Amino acid sequence: MKLLSSTKSFDGLQQQFRHDSEVLNCPMHFSVYLPQLAEEKREHRFPVLYWLSGLTCTDENFSQKAGAQRMAAELGIVLVIPDTSPRGDGVADEPEYDLGQGAGFYLNATQEPWKQHYRMYDYVLQELPQLIEANFPVNQRRAICGHSMGGHGALVIGLRNPERFTSISAFSPIANPMACPWGEKAFGAYLGADRSTWEEYDATVLLGRAMERLPILVSQGEEDQFLEEQLKPHALQAAAEACGYPLKIEHHAGYDHSYYFIASFIEQHLRFHADYLLAH
Repeated sequence: MKLLSSTKSFDGLQQQFRHDSEVLNCPMHFSVYLPQLAEEKREHRFPVLYWLSGLTCTDENFSQKAGAQRMAAELGIVLVIPDTSPRGDGVADEPEYDLGQGAGFYLNATQEPWKQHYRMYDYVLQELPQLIEANFPVNQRRAICGHSMGGHGALVIGLRNPERFTSISAFSPIANPMACPWGEKAFGAYLGADRSTWEEYDATVLLGRAMERLPILVSQGEEDQFLEEQLKPHALQAAAEACGYPLKIEHHAGYDHSYYFIASFIEQHLRFHADYLLAH
């Protein structure tokens, strides 16, 4: 693990690292925000919020645009932001923005030429937390959050692994990827033609089957240009109502799909997670 940069922010440190991923078979970047207390009290262990970013993003978009450091510093929460896909000259790619590098969809690909590298589900669930917990002053209390494709990833990983997380939240998630162009394209390429294998990566399907019910907060802008065609939060809401899942979806008038939306409500999401991450 190599430190690439370290910048002071709200008395803590915003850092970027590179490491060689065995799961993804390539070098990977990830970013970490350490509140001041995490540096000063190395004997103390802090909870972690994992943030998953959307299509075309890297590990730097959230760090630079969301303004999350102020509240993470106040609450005493470590932020961990992975990249959105494997990358490199030897990693399969497509020229379109919604497939290949920058578009990992937080799943484990089963099809050629993707399956050698595109295993973001295992990376976020297993390899990256193991690396974080071995090298930073954190405990095993984890929450997960994300935006768009990353909101899809947060919902899927959290719903499938409730024992590993205290809470889930998402901004503008791709909530029903089996029924939208982005999801159908990615799932068809990464997972193949058998749509039954897609269900384990569809939050709307998973929520309807959930046996353990983690608290979930979803924020959706009503002026989001992708709302009806790609995101489909109403399908997720309908699944929650059908099974009695206590899902909280908030619709915000006038907001779009951008980081201006995320920055406007990131404090609410961090406080939401803090209620569970910091609970004794």
